[in-house]
Amino acid sequence: MAFGKSKNNRLDNEINASSMADIAFLLLIFFLVTTTIEADKGIRVVLPPWSDEPPDILQFEKRNVYSVLINASNQLLVRSEPMSVEDLKDNAKEFIMNPGNRDDLAISPQEAIISLKNDRGTEYKTYIEVYDQLKAAYTELRDDRAMAKYGKEYAFCTFDQRRVIRDEIPLNFSEAEPTSFGKE
Repeated sequence: MAFGKSKNNRLDNEINASSMADIAFLLLIFFLVTTTIEADKGIRVVLPPWSDEPPDILQFEKRNVYSVLINASNQLLVRSEPMSVEDLKDNAKEFIMNPGNRDDLAISPQEAIISLKNDRGTEYKTYIEVYDQLKAAYTELRDDRAMAKYGKEYAFCTFDQRRVIRDEIPLNFSEAEPTSFGKE
């Protein structure tokens, strides 16, 4: 008797895929567990420690205070004058450094105080734009000073060099409690 191959006796060429779903599920779990997602850290601001004692009322010389008010309509009022966000950084730099020794600008960078106050109706986008411009003014001033003193940007200075620059151009920033909507 001869064994002949008939169509019915052929082995089927199939791959058993029953465990493929298990493998895909295990890979999915593996990547979910091992992947890190960068969290938004927000604005880095160091707040003063909490105290139950009332704060000391300090009187500052008016010429040393650079007051920035943002109303509910997202308009800026800088030292009682309207200003655009685009002009804020350069104006703040001039106020802090006072290159012409003007009587209406800060006496020195150590005594210059930036005061930011907004309305509760102020858009968050506008607040961040203003905050960024004021911080950028300090960043540029510190970079300029580091370049003049050490020949490199502030970010590339050593810790001791940065401390010297921070002592020369300290970040004196004050944020007041927001006012009620439309009362500014």
